[in-house]
Amino acid sequence: MATMYDVPADDLIEALAEDLGDRLDEPDWAQFAKTGVGRELPPQQEDFWATRAASLLRKIADRGPVGVERLATEYGNAKSGSNRYRVAPDRRTDGSRNVIRTILQQLEDEDLVETAEGEGRRITPNGRSLLDDTAGTVLEDLDRPELERYA
Repeated sequence: MATMYDVPADDLIEALAEDLGDRLDEPDWAQFAKTGVGRELPPQQEDFWATRAASLLRKIADRGPVGVERLATEYGNAKSGSNRYRVAPDRRTDGSRNVIRTILQQLEDEDLVETAEGEGRRITPNGRSLLDDTAGTVLEDLDRPELERYA
């Protein structure tokens, strides 16, 4: 049986986003919200919410239990120190905690993630099953002979 480690992450996230797009509702404010302090504009992707949810689910399964603070750090970026002359070095900024927290709450409602007291969020057996089933489907669809041993 294939696991999430047997397939490329981008292919797994893309396939998970298709499934989660039907299950999760994007809030009305999401189309106007930036994804972090260092960003200038909101995301332009059509399926951003589902893609970020799939990415978060995979990160929690890989690194969990993990909290919102660490996830915000991982989804952050560099912000230039000075906007005109670029005299100051870039600073590290965090991603939007509200976007992450809202997606995590939706994943909890779908019983894919659960709260671990004092440790953050961790994957549930349903979430692990969804990841592994999706990985098996992705592995069948891939045309990569070097990965056939996992099928």
